[in-house]
Amino acid sequence: MDEHFQPAETAPVGHDRPQVDISERPAPSAGAEAALLVVVGSGVLTVASIWAFWVSAEDGGSVTLLALAFLALVLAFVPPTGLSVISPGQTRVVQLFGRYVGTIRRTGLVVTIPLTIRHNVSVRVRNFETAELKVNDADGTPVNIAAIVVWQVADTAKATFAVEDYQHFVHVQSESALRHVATSHPYDRPDGDTETLRGAADLVSHEIATEVAARVAVAGVEVVEARISNLAYAAEIAQAMLQRQQAGAIIAAREQIVTGAVTMVTDALARLEADGAIVLDDERRAAMVSNLLVVLCGDSRPTPVLNTGTLYS
Repeated sequence: MDEHFQPAETAPVGHDRPQVDISERPAPSAGAEAALLVVVGSGVLTVASIWAFWVSAEDGGSVTLLALAFLALVLAFVPPTGLSVISPGQTRVVQLFGRYVGTIRRTGLVVTIPLTIRHNVSVRVRNFETAELKVNDADGTPVNIAAIVVWQVADTAKATFAVEDYQHFVHVQSESALRHVATSHPYDRPDGDTETLRGAADLVSHEIATEVAARVAVAGVEVVEARISNLAYAAEIAQAMLQRQQAGAIIAAREQIVTGAVTMVTDALARLEADGAIVLDDERRAAMVSNLLVVLCGDSRPTPVLNTGTLYS
């Protein structure tokens, strides 16, 4: 290798990328009163321009009258280009020759700078359900998971200029965050010592909301809430995992039955010996314990067998 050759330095991920450093600010605007003045003034100027054209035509086309008529015509049609009707929950992002001027949040009939381009951006609360994702949990078990994300636009300037399509951006980033959180927790753990997707739904939902909010902040969007809407084992292992859950439940039930049976047998023997009703040697005590445990722990009703004789002389 040439000793003078030096590989180009690789920039860290997230650095040296073009960033849209812009934040929302109020645009110059006025309410209904000023808008009505603009409408009335435009009407008066329109009438004046028509009268000026008519007078100039009668006088043989006076240059001064034609100039005044043209000026009146321009003044009649330019100011109304700044009029907008804004409904509640809607805003207007104002641009003048490509430059961001500001955002109008007042509602009703509003007038702003003429000859501007105004983008409608909704600030209403919206929600959507992510697609059902198939991911591997922390134990490598495939699960199907989906979530409902509630969000709204907080910064209209970032939502308009920082990303290409903020709604699509929110959907994609929500699914990415859901996938990451789902892979960080196991679906279920019998010991209960670990936060699981099924057992710690509130904690997992909070993690999803926090991660989605961090990912979509660049688009001026805030997350109100996120909740898991669907959670299940993948189809190919659902039957096997169901059998495992059933086996765990059976084992837990058996443990409880055995514990209770041992307690009952111990208490019965203690009472018999304490009252002096019967004296049992070790062999008879073992036989009674065995019989009682079979009766108490068996799945079916026991069938008694009467012994009319005895093994002892």
